Amino acid sequence: MAEIKAGLIIFLLTLVSLVLIPLQWLAVKLRLPMQRKLPQLWHRIATRLVGIKIEQIGTPATDRPLLIASNHASWVDITVVGSLMPLSFIAKSEVSGWPIFGLFAKLQRTVFVNRTRRTETAQVADTIAQRMAAGDAMVLFAEGTSNDGNCVLPFRSALLGAATRAIGEDETSKVWVQPLSVAYQGFYGLPMGRAHRPHVAWYGDMELAGHLWGIFSRGALDVVVRWGEPVLVDRTTDRKALSRRLETEVRAMTIASLLQKPVDTEDFSEIEPSEFFSNAEKTAKAGA
Repeated sequence: MAEIKAGLIIFLLTLVSLVLIPLQWLAVKLRLPMQRKLPQLWHRIATRLVGIKIEQIGTPATDRPLLIASNHASWVDITVVGSLMPLSFIAKSEVSGWPIFGLFAKLQRTVFVNRTRRTETAQVADTIAQRMAAGDAMVLFAEGTSNDGNCVLPFRSALLGAATRAIGEDETSKVWVQPLSVAYQGFYGLPMGRAHRPHVAWYGDMELAGHLWGIFSRGALDVVVRWGEPVLVDRTTDRKALSRRLETEVRAMTIASLLQKPVDTEDFSEIEPSEFFSNAEKTAKAGA
């Protein structure tokens, strides 16, 4: 039964993609307004087909320019967050060459970062700043990698400089950076728990094809998305201090979601990245 379900989801997503891909390609080429909305439509359809139930706490900022700083556990994060509002992602350059996923990323106007060339960081930050100034909400997975979903890794501050660059020459301009937490809380309506969360998380040397099949065949995920308060950034903002603040808040929100309790930033501000959940138990491959 699970195999039939997975096959049906793949078939339906293929049909939807065959319709939306040409439309999005045309919208991007002609710079039509719907280039922001079509990817959101695809993600919404995908989450519903797979059976991903999203609980949203808080609201995304409506002010622009906006940079969203999020934790990252899985490729599923992209579909979850992408279904909530029109936005684009910042991803490692390797993603652009992936089969299918690379095409989808390009059509969603993803900004690709070459992590092996630090000299390009300023150039990429400028590109992100230009997109933000044009009204695009940009999502940065600030840990720089994915993890097993039981923790929040230290945030990297380099690309947060895009927020201050988006201010440009006008010192009266305002730019917002909003923390975002994505936590996988339930599985078939039951608490997921530490041991089962790696079935959703995609990290390390997990095979993508096997992980995709595991998600499609199992599905029925409960995800909690928490939006923190947007932080107003100006030219004097220290990006490293900003990074620490965002990391602390995202970690506090993630803890609250996983433990199903209210957020208390003060209680968790001194917690180290791996303290609140043990990462000792990890599954080698999703679906195993």
